[in-house]
Amino acid sequence: MAEHSAELPSAGGGEGASPLALICGGGSVPYAVADAVLRSGRPVFLLAIRHWADAASVARYPHAWVAIGQLGRFLRLAREAGCRDLVCVGTLTRPAFRDLRLDWTTVRMLPRIYQLFRGGDDHLLSGVGRLFEEMGLRLLGAHEVAPEILVPAGTLGRVAPSRRDLDDAALGFALVKAMGPFDVGQAVVVANRRVLAVEAAEGTDAMLMRLADLRQSGKIALEPGIGVLVKAPKPQQERRMDLPTIGPATVKSAAKAGLAGIVVRAGEVIVAEADATAAAADRLGLFVTGVAEQPDAVP
Repeated sequence: MAEHSAELPSAGGGEGASPLALICGGGSVPYAVADAVLRSGRPVFLLAIRHWADAASVARYPHAWVAIGQLGRFLRLAREAGCRDLVCVGTLTRPAFRDLRLDWTTVRMLPRIYQLFRGGDDHLLSGVGRLFEEMGLRLLGAHEVAPEILVPAGTLGRVAPSRRDLDDAALGFALVKAMGPFDVGQAVVVANRRVLAVEAAEGTDAMLMRLADLRQSGKIALEPGIGVLVKAPKPQQERRMDLPTIGPATVKSAAKAGLAGIVVRAGEVIVAEADATAAAADRLGLFVTGVAEQPDAVP
């Protein structure tokens, strides 16, 4: 891994800070991060991923468009913009290796890149992060440059979880932690201390859709309003590139799945559009709660 001198700017903003390069996937979180960085006094330069980043939103900032697999173009554009720090944020489906649009820099790294695809998402993202750092960019987490995007401790909105809901959440957190060595998911659903669903490659929303179908078909016989979606980072997760995220769409999906609410690790999960998330939870009668980790707790 490349060495970085002590003269590099801090993660925060301030006069004289170099522009922050933001690799932007889908969703609204990249622009919340960009706005937070600009408020800190630091300029931003968006490297927007084609077919994922929203063109109308990207247009509000200095930017360029790139395709997945163009490592050389990423690096050249970031250097031309004067960037020394990099943040990757936004939704992105893991591409098939054959679908990558490779430039010459990427072609030269193909043996390493191929090995990165032979493993789970954390294995892939950690390896990509190392590649960026070896190319001379310091990789930062979105939460390091915009800590206000993290779910705080406490409840967003007016609805609070019951004791049963918090007990279910405790079991869910223990399960996410236990699955960590296998690089599986960041979310589970627990109801009455029974595990109903575990997130794998499909993502949280698809997991909740699957659960909604199971409840509607009678294969899971529970009344509506029972069950908790639990989200937390895996213990060994590359947090600079892949913190779990919730938002208004997550709340709507949880409601369709008949759940009572959502519980996440406070300070370790990103919330997209916090006000809209709280409003959706209030409208649908769900809770969204952040809880601090208690290492000695026994589920």
